[in-house]
Amino acid sequence: MSLWTRITDALSALASGESLSEVFSHLRTPPERSAAFAIAVIALGAKMAKADGQVTRGEVMAFREVFTIPKAEEKNAARVFNLARQDVAGFEQYALKIVGLFGKNHPALCDLLEGLFYIALADGEYHPAENDFLAQVAAIFGVNDRAFRSLRARFVPDARPDPYAVLGVNPDASLAEARRAWRAQVRASHPDQLIARGVPEEAVKLAEQHLIAVNRAWEEIQQERG
Repeated sequence: MSLWTRITDALSALASGESLSEVFSHLRTPPERSAAFAIAVIALGAKMAKADGQVTRGEVMAFREVFTIPKAEEKNAARVFNLARQDVAGFEQYALKIVGLFGKNHPALCDLLEGLFYIALADGEYHPAENDFLAQVAAIFGVNDRAFRSLRARFVPDARPDPYAVLGVNPDASLAEARRAWRAQVRASHPDQLIARGVPEEAVKLAEQHLIAVNRAWEEIQQERG
């Protein structure tokens, strides 16, 4: 059974009256947990897309930036988004359920936030309401302020990304400390690591931009330090 079929079945159960707790209770073990990750990205993304008052075509298409969607699964993927958009459950409920599956501060929750940043920036703007939404989700996930600012620095084009913020270190950190942070993030962005954390194979594209951003940040710090 494909990822999209598993997700559609889960959201269909939700639409037919099954509670959010019941749906997530079936998604605790691999490969179901990867379906839970995808449901959280899609459901939270659909709700965030309305946070700035509109759902643009770009935001809908942004799911292609996060997930590899085969041609044969396009209808299932569209159905998933529409089911999530119509669902009456609040975003807090989805955020709490995914924390219940992975646990606070689990690395997969930062991966999930990365997916949401992709969607937020899909229309070329970062609306204050989207920032508030993501900050609230991060707080529910237990993601600390430094990690949130590191994610934001990689995605939000309101200024040249601060390489130290991207790596999650202070500007006065030693070169050795910055190198350790860079190496840790390179390891964390390996596709095998993402899949081991519960990120579905269809979403390993998240690793590509992560790796580009942290490599660029490390290069800038090296050049700055001479």
